[in-house]
Amino acid sequence: MLLQLRQGLSVLKEYLGAGRAGRRRALADPAELGTFLDTRASHIAQTTLYGYFRTRAGTRHSVLFEDDAFVVMLNGAKWQMWLACLSDLAVYAGGLLAHRSRAGPAAAGDLVGRLVEEILERTGTPDDSGPLFAEGAEAVRARLARCDWSALADDESAFTASPDALVRHAPIMPELMALDEEIVRNSVRFRWQEVRRELRAKLDADAVLARAE
Repeated sequence: MLLQLRQGLSVLKEYLGAGRAGRRRALADPAELGTFLDTRASHIAQTTLYGYFRTRAGTRHSVLFEDDAFVVMLNGAKWQMWLACLSDLAVYAGGLLAHRSRAGPAAAGDLVGRLVEEILERTGTPDDSGPLFAEGAEAVRARLARCDWSALADDESAFTASPDALVRHAPIMPELMALDEEIVRNSVRFRWQEVRRELRAKLDADAVLARAE
């Protein structure tokens, strides 16, 4: 449990630190956009998964962290959520780049694909990620490869993988998830609203793509 809390605090500290500095300036560099994708995906993944788990488990949530088998399932779910969040946010960012820049949809898609590949390569295969991590990473790549960047809207339509991942992978009994599914999906979509607002306000699409050349 202590390890989980430390990991969560580390992600939160990085997210908040990036936010304090980043809210005062535009995102105008590919590396900054890559950091944004990684840190915001991590933040949404952990807050939605752990928040739902704590709510459902109630006072028993600390006891469950003493169950090794449960911790393995939770860690696997955490990484599946991260991949899904990275996928959703990358698609949304690519759509903004495509519509806001003079470089066009193909350049936007190429850059987002490269940034996500760099994130995946840097992350590697975490020891606690479980047997589905490689498959999940390939699903992210495949989604980006087939994406029609010119057809994306500036709304929540890109955010489909993360609600699905929480419903599918959260270590909650199926009968309880069946009761919670609509609320769970809506809670994930709600969490993305602030991230969308932040990226919409900060992204300098022309500068990012010009520096990517």
